[in-house]
Amino acid sequence: MWWSDRARGLAALGLALSLGGCFQPMFSEAAHPGLVADLQAIEVAPIKDRIGHYLGDDLISSLNGTGSTPTPKYRLTVTVTTKVQTPTVESQINAADAATVLGAAKFTLTQIEPEKIVFEGQASTAAVYDRTLQGFANLRAERDAEIRLARALADEISLRVAAALGDKS
Repeated sequence: MWWSDRARGLAALGLALSLGGCFQPMFSEAAHPGLVADLQAIEVAPIKDRIGHYLGDDLISSLNGTGSTPTPKYRLTVTVTTKVQTPTVESQINAADAATVLGAAKFTLTQIEPEKIVFEGQASTAAVYDRTLQGFANLRAERDAEIRLARALADEISLRVAAALGDKS
């Protein structure tokens, strides 16, 4: 019966190979002509605070990872608010042993010429980190959580902006 197991495996492999070319990215150039150029032509307005710096860099990389600087057709304006929560407190040392950084972003995609709002939205996420009795370790862990938070917000914002521009075209 080993030949029937081998035949089933070959049939599954053949099916997988035949369907391999059927899938394409949701927001690809083939599915939405001009979308990639539109995403690259988004100017990300400066965002306040340290988390804004991280978020701005991640958005620029996500929307235009080529390094080219085309003439901007759209402007993305983002405002971010963050809050740190410590849900648990260690009873023996009376200090929090974990914390959560919560982030919420409101964003507006505006067409530059003529000036009109194309899309508005909100994104939110959270990042958890461990706390210790060492101050520098806590500071570094919180900053790493902010970096993860900014990356997650950038992914969510860029996906929503791509969907809005894909629907437009």
